[in-house]
Amino acid sequence: MGSADITELDQGFLQDERSKQHTGDGSLDFRWKPAIKHNTGNWRACPFILGNECCERLAFFGIATNLVTYLTTKLHEGNVSAARNVSIWQGTCYLTPLIGAVLADGYWGRYWTIAVFSMIYFLGMCILTVSASVPSLKPAECLGSVCPPASPVQYYPLYFGLYVIALGTGGVKACVLSFGADQFDDTDSKERAKKASFFNWYYFSINLGAILSCSFIVWVQDNSGWGLGFGLPALFMGLSIGIFFSGTSLYRFQKPMGSPITRMCQVVLASVRKQNLVVPEDSSLLYEMPDKISGVERSHKLMHHDDLR
Repeated sequence: MGSADITELDQGFLQDERSKQHTGDGSLDFRWKPAIKHNTGNWRACPFILGNECCERLAFFGIATNLVTYLTTKLHEGNVSAARNVSIWQGTCYLTPLIGAVLADGYWGRYWTIAVFSMIYFLGMCILTVSASVPSLKPAECLGSVCPPASPVQYYPLYFGLYVIALGTGGVKACVLSFGADQFDDTDSKERAKKASFFNWYYFSINLGAILSCSFIVWVQDNSGWGLGFGLPALFMGLSIGIFFSGTSLYRFQKPMGSPITRMCQVVLASVRKQNLVVPEDSSLLYEMPDKISGVERSHKLMHHDDLR
């Protein structure tokens, strides 16, 4: 065997070792280079995502839980009107993730979508806090049974802040859970098993934030004033942003994959065309290409499993 052959073997060995060091799902690090398994993602990155979600949920429920009470006692709205306005606002909060999902999957990526919309979210929290803190932005106190209604000038800052918050939730709700899932390599069986545990901790973080806001924050609002009661959720939203950015060097990133509407149409069309095909026993035959690279540009393969059979 000549020296050239030995060199080729050494190069092949080095390439195999390098491929084992990197994730198999095409994820990148914060420098936009292939992510190294032992330096990025996995549980080392998840505490920042879970902390971000806990503080964000605490901020959201700190506003939403007691909002009807604020509208009726401080802005002198009727119960029906206040309940209707809060319901419309909450419904908007659950519709705006459609905007965040399209931007994240098609253009910005999940990290930057969370970052930008979190800033919007924080801005809305600050506007809401100012509206509850400045005396001129609230109507005069009730005199007996006579309660002067709020003027349009007093309504606008409050509702403007609320709907800025609704827009901000769109990028956060749509992306945080999937961004956490991106930290685990689907091609690695050990990391894939840890992903289920992450989902459990994610929902624990949501409920922890909700419990704290529904108890402590509501108590502050009822006993120490609404300026402080809305200011604390704004503070926690700012803390949420700080926690999220602190983990940047540890995250794994997936490239945006283009318009999700196009991908959805491709799936529907392929499903119709292949509805009569027999599923092969060998799962490797389900892939459109024999190696780890997806046939869809800027995408990675979803690993086959039998969990939902």
